[in-house]
Amino acid sequence: MAQNTSDLDQFDQAILGTLAEDGRISITDLAKRIGLSKSPTQARLRRLEDSGVILGYRAMLNPIRLGLDHVAFVEVRLTDTREAALAAFNAAAARVPQIEQAHMIAGNFDYLLKVRTRDMASYRAFLGDTISALPHVGSTSTYVAMEAVKEVMLSEGA
Repeated sequence: MAQNTSDLDQFDQAILGTLAEDGRISITDLAKRIGLSKSPTQARLRRLEDSGVILGYRAMLNPIRLGLDHVAFVEVRLTDTREAALAAFNAAAARVPQIEQAHMIAGNFDYLLKVRTRDMASYRAFLGDTISALPHVGSTSTYVAMEAVKEVMLSEGA
């Protein structure tokens, strides 16, 4: 059963806020931080996981330390926007690790992609070899980010 934020009380909100800051916190420390004992904290955490509010836990990697400094936003226009074509593009884009985000857009183009690569040369190759080869891609326009002013990391699928 899905939950929405109106179903979350102050303890649930405290659990989520604490885990967003430190996903590796022990259940004992989490319970102390939110002001409940260990058993009710575990039960609440399990409920938040089972209901899909918490999708999972993962390490947050620093892409710049990994040599992935180049961020580009790519407008994609498809040659076909029927459901089968959209599904084919969605599935193919989801399998490409350099595409950090892909959003279907209501506007003058069909998708906006956030792409991360090492540098401009690797991006150019990626654009020509991978993005242009995605199903039904008709044209693209690229905008290169000069600086990330704000980036919020959420769990996958959020």
